[in-house]
Order: sequence, then C-alpha cells, then structure tokens
Amino acid sequence: MNARPFVVAVTGGIASGKSAVTRRFQALGVPVHDADVAAREVIEPGTPGLQAVVQAFGPDVLDRDGRLDRPAMRRHVFADDGARRKLEEIIHPRVREWLHDRAMAQHDPYCLLAIPLLVESMDAYRWVNRVLVVDAPPATQIARLVERDGIDAALAQRMLDRQASRAERLAMADDVIDNSGDEAALDDTVMALHRRYLAQAR
Repeated sequence: MNARPFVVAVTGGIASGKSAVTRRFQALGVPVHDADVAAREVIEPGTPGLQAVVQAFGPDVLDRDGRLDRPAMRRHVFADDGARRKLEEIIHPRVREWLHDRAMAQHDPYCLLAIPLLVESMDAYRWVNRVLVVDAPPATQIARLVERDGIDAALAQRMLDRQASRAERLAMADDVIDNSGDEAALDDTVMALHRRYLAQAR
C-alpha cells in the first residue's frame, strides 16, 4: 500500500458531464468522494456545521424536522453575497476536511474527489496529485441545462457566468476529458485514464 494515497480531483463546469465521468470510474472500482455529498453531511442535524449555520443565520433556517431548509437558505444567499460568503465560510472548510479524511483513509490504488468549485478553492487542495477537468463548450452546457432543468437559455447563461471560466479550469488541468459529444464516447477515454492513474499510483 502507498504511504500516501494517490488522489485525482475531478472538476468541470455545470452540465459538463462530471457525473457521467465519475460513474464510469466507479464502475471500474475506483472510490469517488463527492463534495456535494460532503456539503450535505457536514450540516446534518446534530453536527457542529449545522449548529454554526443556526448561530450565523438564526433558527428560521431550519425546517420542522430540525434540518436545514435548503430552498429557503438558497433563496436567502442567492440574493445576498454577504450571506453566501458567510455560509461558504462555514461549509467549505468542513467539506475540505471531509474529503481529505476519506482520501487519506482509502486503501485502493487511487481515488477521485468530485469538486465542482475546485478552481475557486484550489489553494486548499494542493495535496491532490492530479486535476482532471471534464470539458464541454459553453453552448453545449447551455443546451444540456435547458433540457435537463427545463429553464430558458438566459438563466442557463447566468448560471454559467457565476462559475469560474472555461479557460480558468483548463489552465489548472493535468488531464482533460472532452465531453462535447455523445456520452458513450467517454468509455474509452476513462479506461485510458484509469490505466494511467493505476500506473502513476504505483
């Protein structure tokens, strides 16, 4: 076993196809630790994370079951950049710790971390070995968002504009998967990267 696990961080813009890629790695037996899952777990009832959110925003952010009322919280932070930053200051360090703990505890040759906002927080992830960017042209992302979420193109464009740019993601990439075409085309690309990562992990 490696003294230090080999860790690949996977990122990409919204609707670029990150999930389609990570599913294929999982099918090959590669553990995937997801920042979105972490963000939910670190504010489950009874956690210090949820306690910190309540201290910052008040008890009205909870639903009747004592869980975070996510739609209400989303509306609140969407309209207030200061509130959004305050929430991120609570959640993001806990997400990073959650991902680090799971990556360092794994015994497989390597694992993936799925981190949508990697560009915005890369300084905190300098310990990862590789960065894999799932890339698609903005026009493709917008078309997928419109179809997937039933929204109009203008809202889809605003969602893209709130994220790091495509150029910023590609600039930090060690490896890039072009997911501009049919999803089935990912199989060979993922297999080739899997073999490369296994070799690098050894």
